[in-house]
Amino acid sequence: MTTQSQMLKGILEGCILSLMEHREVYGYELGTLLEDSGLTFVSEGSIYPLLLRMQKEQLIEGTIRPAPGAGGPPRKYYNLTDKGRNILQQFKEHWGTLKDSVDHILTRGGQ
Repeated sequence: MTTQSQMLKGILEGCILSLMEHREVYGYELGTLLEDSGLTFVSEGSIYPLLLRMQKEQLIEGTIRPAPGAGGPPRKYYNLTDKGRNILQQFKEHWGTLKDSVDHILTRGGQ
């Protein structure tokens, strides 16, 4: 596992929760949103197991609906639960502190 993927593993859940904060998304769309945000190395194969785990932990809930327009298989749309919103808020607080600390060390060598 690369250093980049190890670092990403710890923050991917928070990023996914944040992408769902204001609207529901389906799995493929989520992959596209992550890629458009610069996380081009996140594979589709890593997203779906994470969504399943997050659903089991009741951070998100999924609803299956027909694909819009004419055709295509049904899609599972995900949105945040109240528990997921609380976890997202905690992630944002912890991420801000962690980011500031790491930025300080990287830019000033800790001085």
